[in-house]
Amino acid sequence: MTDTTALDAAHAAMEANPQDDAARLRFFERLADSELFLLLAEEAQDENITPELFDVADGRFVLAFDREDRLARFAERPVPYVALSGRVLSGMLAGQGIGLGLNLEVAPSSMLIPAEALGWLAETLEHAPEEVQQRLAEFLPPTGLPDDLLKALDAKLATAVGLAEAAYLVGTKSEDGGAGHLLGFVGAVEGAEPALAKAASEALTFSGIEAGAMDVGFFGPHDHAAAALARVGLKFDLPQPEQRVVQHITPGSDPNKPPVLK
Repeated sequence: MTDTTALDAAHAAMEANPQDDAARLRFFERLADSELFLLLAEEAQDENITPELFDVADGRFVLAFDREDRLARFAERPVPYVALSGRVLSGMLAGQGIGLGLNLEVAPSSMLIPAEALGWLAETLEHAPEEVQQRLAEFLPPTGLPDDLLKALDAKLATAVGLAEAAYLVGTKSEDGGAGHLLGFVGAVEGAEPALAKAASEALTFSGIEAGAMDVGFFGPHDHAAAALARVGLKFDLPQPEQRVVQHITPGSDPNKPPVLK
């Protein structure tokens, strides 16, 4: 296991460029997508959890770490904890005046994230893409999109394990002559469309790109349009699960059923 995590790298880039809004956005995107291990005051009871709270001069904070061994090094003793994503944690803490102590004392990404920043993150993650109807006349090779967006899409879609066979980024020409870009998902799992559309929307948001810069579409693997996407599009391979594993669901691991703070 490498000592440097995605959060460490994003934090280092942000610290090296304190005036760079894009670097700050990428850090918060990584925070939202990361699995975090939240220190608890007592063992979780079903869906109820009681985080350990720490009062410091800057306010009240919970502590979370992006690796279990980092939590163990900080605590120096067996402690109760729960694993949950950064997006779930920010939603739980939003509006409660509680900040996040991230990787304190055990990693280069050690920092205190104030309650206001977590509230902003939770609000940003709530934004959903708008659904529109548009008749497209032609798919074209994509042009003119910034590298930041391409990197953000690559990183975001790498987390969409098993939700679709592939995605293609193409330029588009509509029947009324308008031009744009489209991220076309091929072979999406039934019911996964909203999650995939939101992932694409978040890649735009955290790249600092205007929402109108890219549309999202869904196509069956045998659709004529899917073949056209493959001919001219920039392909993103979505990871596929190696096997189905039945496992116990820990509190906070289901984003649609977050744990309840006590």
